[in-house]
This record gives sequence, structure tokens and C-alpha cells, in this order.
Amino acid sequence: MPAPISLIIPTLNAAASLPVCLESVMPGLEAGLVREALIVDGGSTDATADMAEAAGARFISADKGRAAQLIEGANQARGDWLFFLHADTVLSRDWAERVIDHIRNAPSKAAVFTLAYRSDHPMAKRVAARANRRARWLALPYGDQGLLISRALYDEIGGYDAVPLMEDVRIVQAIGRKRLTILSAEARTSAAKYERDGWRKRSWHNAWLITRYLMGASPDKLARQYR
Repeated sequence: MPAPISLIIPTLNAAASLPVCLESVMPGLEAGLVREALIVDGGSTDATADMAEAAGARFISADKGRAAQLIEGANQARGDWLFFLHADTVLSRDWAERVIDHIRNAPSKAAVFTLAYRSDHPMAKRVAARANRRARWLALPYGDQGLLISRALYDEIGGYDAVPLMEDVRIVQAIGRKRLTILSAEARTSAAKYERDGWRKRSWHNAWLITRYLMGASPDKLARQYR
């Protein structure tokens, strides 16, 4: 039987981060989990395409916008499981073991990973811990935590919505708390935006955006403010 997982990574000028992201996926290849890697690009002008080709991934051009790229990747994926991962995220080495256990024991559920930031700043662990508590208590993980979901469940809920922001929140809302598991393996994501903007400022800004969304603000309006 073919390996079950289609890895889908949306990119935009991700040449600096993509190689280490793909390298972290290797335990899944060694375990026979990953059938294909799809790099779904929104118009990069750097060496992203070359990096994808060098890694043996399939490079797909799509409309710019993370949601549009995720949707296109899912449309072209051939695996029974879809694994959506950001290009600036690195998986801990035990991810393949945790995913094997999940697919074997909870095939009707989707899964995300435990969030961590690749930074030595003292705020990094605090912000990640707060995000992980939110993910557990409210079933609202960040897109940075990846998303593993069976093709059957993805199709049942209608997949990602074509919105300019909050596509990650909307899909986990559609999945629902009872069908979402948080795996102990880590998704170690880039802290560049936090280090650029300030940890507290960026953290509160993100919290305010999601609060406004949950109170009914439109993704279009929030996207304009986010950018």
C-alpha cells in the first residue's frame, strides 16, 4: 500500500526556512509515512522552487494567500491523510512515532502538535505555554502547530475556507473539540515576528485579533489590520 500522508507546505519566498523544515520531516519518510511532499507556492521570487526540486518535492504554483495555497495543495494531494505544515516550522524527531500512534488509534480524529518557538528569549516558553493552554482549553490551536487530518474528515467538513486570515481557526472550529487531538511531539516554529515586533506586543496583538474574530469581526477586516 502507498504511504498514507501527503505533506502540504504553503510557501512564499521561503528558501531560507524550507530546507530545515523538510529535513525535519525525514523521520516520517524513514518510517514509510510520507507518500509525497507538495510545496504550494504563492509567487516566490527567491530560490524556493529550487529548494523544493532539490528535496524531491512537487512544486505547485497557486494564487497568493495561505488559504488558497492550502486548498490547492489539498486538491492535488493523493494521500489518505493530509498534513499541512508551515515552511518556517521544524518538527521534533519523535513526530513520526506520535503520528503512527494517532493514525492507528484515533483515525476518526484530526491532530495538531504542541507549539514551541525556536528562540532563547525568556518570553518564548511563556508565549508557547499560553498558546498550548488555549489550544487545550478552547480547542483553538495555531496554524503553526500543523494539522494532520484524514482526507475523509477534510472532505466532510468542506476543507479550508478561502479567507484572507483565520483559515486555521475556521478549520479547527469545523473539526470540533471532540475530533481534535494535540500530540506531544513539538512543532517548533520561527520566532522572527515576535523578535521583530516585541514578544509582548506581538502576543497581545495576535490575542486581540482572534478575540475580535470570535466576537464576529470579518476575516477581511482583520486581515487588513494584521498586515
